[in-house]
Amino acid sequence: MKRRTRNLLLNWRIILLTLFLVGSVATLAFKPLTYGIDISGGVALVAQTEHPVDSDTMQLVVSSLQKRLNTLGLRDITVEAQGDQIVLIKVANVSTAEEANQIKSVIESQGVFYMEFTGTVFGTGEDVEYVGIYQIKSDNSWAVPFRISKAAAEKFAELAYGKKGWPVDMFLDPPVDSLMVVPDSVYRLMNSTDFNAEAPDAPTLMERVGKAFNVTVVAYANQSADEIAKLAEGKDKIVLVDVPQDLQTQLEGMNLTVRYVPRAPGESDHSLVVRVLGLYGPYSLGEGLTVGEPQQDVQITGTAPDRMTAEQEASTIYTVLKSGSLPVKLNVVGMEFISPRLGENFRTQALYAGLAALIAVLLIVYFHYRNWRIAVPIASTSLFEVVIILGFASLINWNLDLPSIAGIIAAIGTGVDQQIVITDELLSGEKTTRITRRASVLRRMGRAFFVIFASAATTIAAMSFLLVYFVGTLKGFAFTTILGVLIGILVTRPAYAEIAKYLLGED
Repeated sequence: MKRRTRNLLLNWRIILLTLFLVGSVATLAFKPLTYGIDISGGVALVAQTEHPVDSDTMQLVVSSLQKRLNTLGLRDITVEAQGDQIVLIKVANVSTAEEANQIKSVIESQGVFYMEFTGTVFGTGEDVEYVGIYQIKSDNSWAVPFRISKAAAEKFAELAYGKKGWPVDMFLDPPVDSLMVVPDSVYRLMNSTDFNAEAPDAPTLMERVGKAFNVTVVAYANQSADEIAKLAEGKDKIVLVDVPQDLQTQLEGMNLTVRYVPRAPGESDHSLVVRVLGLYGPYSLGEGLTVGEPQQDVQITGTAPDRMTAEQEASTIYTVLKSGSLPVKLNVVGMEFISPRLGENFRTQALYAGLAALIAVLLIVYFHYRNWRIAVPIASTSLFEVVIILGFASLINWNLDLPSIAGIIAAIGTGVDQQIVITDELLSGEKTTRITRRASVLRRMGRAFFVIFASAATTIAAMSFLLVYFVGTLKGFAFTTILGVLIGILVTRPAYAEIAKYLLGED
């Protein structure tokens, strides 16, 4: 008896199950589970494209947003297209306005990046080859290092030769091909040398953006909507900056694309210009860059009033540079926090429900076989399987939502069926000599595992289709189902077969 027990405990299948179980328990102890938006709550944002787009473009918007938001960190993200202009974004585990505003900023940033010098664009987001980790200093200044292509670096070196102290501008989503209507004070500021770094002889900011992006800036002097529309002929859009908002309604009534930018409370003219243009800089050209030698390693820098704002600004730049640009600009038109649907006691209720299901499995199997030596291992193996799945989900930061939990239940149900197949095959054998009995056990186990592997392959094939071709919650269901099936056929099912053979005397 002792020898049989020792052989069982030293069996590699039992050791593998033990290692997975211990590892999962340790992971859950040090890294608690995270839950999806339908359990833990989060934020839902409604975004609208600047203009209607076709289905291919909308699908590109959805996939680009998914990639961009995932760059912020692993979380439960659902991005759904609704019609030809509306995109619904749901993000789990967001509980503060600061987090929601950061997500809003990332969504609204189209991510079209330009590097400009003396009115010439020498590089775009496509020239960004590598983005380093952003850094935040104690004075709340931040920097995002990145590397540009050799072609862009050579073009910049040619433009910058002998121009020490001249301004280098970087733009994120500037209003390309537009008419900007601004207050007179803003117009005078853009046409001054305030944005010229250390080179008063360099072109003004107004001249630089006009040449680089075909932006025409006019001072508002009580022009009518018709007059502004006439000035905007040939432009893609009109940008109204801190002017009467009723102009927006009138111009949109003429089927013109209009963006209205109000001045924030206490915002200076300088800060308003920077925000409207998406300007980072201007940076003063250092002497080392004026000698004609290409320099590929550059960085975007900025300052913020506090560390949280610095973190948000740096994170947004990092995310946009890393994930690339969207095919069309989005504006968030609605934002709503979602409270947990199942209440704060969901986890306690889920635990009770899980225990009740485990007891139900135990009793049903017992009444079928009338043998606790069969019922207890089957129920225990199912419990072990749940723990391993949850441990793996915790390890990879997979957010559990309702479809994911349904997938776990489906995998466990399949597992119980397969354990019953193994048990029935073991009980079907006849008592013969030791040699023929061993051959019979191996043959019966072969039949059982043929059925198990065929069933698992069918399930994985069906779930893989959902995993690859569907988005949203169906992916969670498919992922946890596949994970549960793989853990079953590779870890728990072989271990249960050894335990069952031992308890039934077939080892």
